[in-house]
Amino acid sequence: MKVLANDGISKAGENALKEAGIEILDNRVAQDHVINFINDNNVDVLLVRSVTKVRQELIDACPGLKIIGRGGIGMDNIDVEYAKSKGIKVINTPTASSKSVAELVFGHFISLARFLHESNRLMPLEGDTHFSAMKKSFSNAYELSGKTLGVIGFGSIGQEVIKIGIALGMKVNVLTRSPKTEVLTLNFFNGQSVDFEITSTNDMDAFLQDADFISINTPKTNEYIIDTPQFEKMKDGVYIVNTARGGVINEVTLIDFIESGKVAGAALDVFENEPSPELPLLMNPALSLSPHVGGNTVDAQEKIGIELAEQIIKLQKETIR
Repeated sequence: MKVLANDGISKAGENALKEAGIEILDNRVAQDHVINFINDNNVDVLLVRSVTKVRQELIDACPGLKIIGRGGIGMDNIDVEYAKSKGIKVINTPTASSKSVAELVFGHFISLARFLHESNRLMPLEGDTHFSAMKKSFSNAYELSGKTLGVIGFGSIGQEVIKIGIALGMKVNVLTRSPKTEVLTLNFFNGQSVDFEITSTNDMDAFLQDADFISINTPKTNEYIIDTPQFEKMKDGVYIVNTARGGVINEVTLIDFIESGKVAGAALDVFENEPSPELPLLMNPALSLSPHVGGNTVDAQEKIGIELAEQIIKLQKETIR
């Protein structure tokens, strides 16, 4: 079996594949040349992250493909159902990067609540001349402890966000399409653990009215989850972080509600127009921004590589001859 890891794979994942006798190609092939490379090199497995697109054209042109793997959770760059209809196995790693994404959520929350995103911009420019003025302007900050965290989505990432919120002493509310209950376990450094039973709600109005901090952790949607009607129901001074997918929040409307003061600050790790976010977003001082790096940690990439390798090896043993 031959694997093309076109968007890369961790050394641990690569080693696991090699130990199983699977050949790994770590070439980075441009999108326009992927089809020819796959066919010329008799590739059985194509592994991608978010860069390489696997559409119907590629699937039809590469009849030798047996497995398509996505390193991460979202598979909107793959025509999943079409691939399955052609007998191709489609795999991903839905939990491998959950902790990394959740930690980024709180990196942004703390940055917003303590004005770190603004301070980091201004200190190099004005720190020597306006130190006292900046100290005063950034004094209207907030602790997260004791505040209400609203989490939209109850998947693996949402659950990790909830755990961190609980650990920080936040009250947690969860919004889902229909109410559900999960038992979440917080594990501590000394081997102790505590279970928390969390029940979500589908009452969006009450959810929005109660939240001081909102984290969006849902799959890609066809319509905005957060738009004008939802912003209008939020508390004044709310903070919002989106690490889910571009298109779940109306970015134009977000700026309007930031400028009106309804939203105190927001953070975006994903954008409607990736990889070219709109300039008004990039220039807005109330926004804390990152370039879609939620799962981009050494730890997450190691887990992703290992999980992909384990699934490929299992499929090879079970179904691929």
